[in-house]
Amino acid sequence: MLFLSKYRPYIQQITKLSLPIVIGQLGMVLMGMADVMMIGKLDATNLAAVGASNAIYFFVVILGIGTLTAISPLVAKAKGGGHTKDTHIYFRKGILASILLSLFICAITFLLTENIDWFGQQPNVSVLVKPYLHIINAGTVFMLWFYAVKQFSDGIGLTKPSAIITIIALLLNIFLNWLFIFGHWGFDAMGLNGAGYATTISKVFMAVSITIFVLTNKIYKPYLVSNATLAFKNHLTEIFKVGLPSGFQYFFEVAAFAGAAIIIGWYGEIELAAHNIAINIASVTYMVATGISAAGSILVGDAIGRKNKHDMNLAGRAALIMGAAFMGICALVLLVGKTFVVGLYTSDVMVSEKAVYLLMIAALFQLSDGIQCVGVGILRGLSDTKVPTLIVIVAYWVVGIPVGMWLGNTFELSLYGIWFGLSLGLTLSALMLTMRFLKESRTYQFN
Repeated sequence: MLFLSKYRPYIQQITKLSLPIVIGQLGMVLMGMADVMMIGKLDATNLAAVGASNAIYFFVVILGIGTLTAISPLVAKAKGGGHTKDTHIYFRKGILASILLSLFICAITFLLTENIDWFGQQPNVSVLVKPYLHIINAGTVFMLWFYAVKQFSDGIGLTKPSAIITIIALLLNIFLNWLFIFGHWGFDAMGLNGAGYATTISKVFMAVSITIFVLTNKIYKPYLVSNATLAFKNHLTEIFKVGLPSGFQYFFEVAAFAGAAIIIGWYGEIELAAHNIAINIASVTYMVATGISAAGSILVGDAIGRKNKHDMNLAGRAALIMGAAFMGICALVLLVGKTFVVGLYTSDVMVSEKAVYLLMIAALFQLSDGIQCVGVGILRGLSDTKVPTLIVIVAYWVVGIPVGMWLGNTFELSLYGIWFGLSLGLTLSALMLTMRFLKESRTYQFN
């Protein structure tokens, strides 16, 4: 009871903050799930193509998304310290950062798309991937713009607006998928490309909606002080100083899973289709963990702004406890419902069988996945991003991927070996990030 009473206020705050974030994150994942599930009704080749495309695209775009996550703890810190002029500057410079990141990411994605043969996928898969990637790449600037404004809103504790907009966009995306993929109401059946057009239109809707809402709703007025001095260099530099290492954390983690998808694609389209289904399902639970991570980051940043070390420590630890508890429950759910959930995606017996086995492995790494995700977030709240980036690189690229390839090739475990390697990387990352937070939070000195 003493333990519960100690953490209860922080768990309540994290729950209040994270629930809308989780709903919004799930909305983003469900967009991807809707694409996969609806494309999966065509055939295994299209299913493999959407999986390879998403792996390549998010391999690059996650650098932008991860960098922009620095905005919310910086805004929370400014808000906690009563510096409302700074919150306005972070809003403006956050949007500018999203545009600059988009230019870089679109160029890299275009280069990779034009050289799709670099990834060694099956020819019938590659021919579908190229046009689809060009279509979704067109929506990159709108997606990152949305994330920048979302992070500003989250940082001042208003997490519901972005969640509501995301859910509306999800419904729009599903409807447009129905129109464009299969050809209804006079539209041609565009297959995979139709899903790309639906996704891009939904991103435009999200960016426009959240920007209009923030600029016109009076609840944001105190944090958008019109006479704020727009210190271009200082605040933009701070976003990138904190954000870029954070972006690389996300990049190297997602790149590990994207790289795993590329490697699995070498084994065949059935294996890639099964991987795509399993990773899509596992990403749903991961998005909940990212919501808890974001809330923990905001509370830690707010406590630093108030110079309250007690709150800073307990908020971070409460987030770790919540992440571990939730993902432990998810592990049990995946074990029990694996066959039913996979059946929602495909009726292909060979794909289903492999995907079910992958979900059993996913259940094993749920706890590690949740803890390492929260660990990254609360360390970001401390503005500690460089060492965690090195931890992620070692965990995934020095240990996870090499061990996975060794198991897959030497012991002929193919895609299962890759997943066991990723599980080991996640576990190592979780342990090291947790130890890092416990050490840094004890020795933290306020400026």
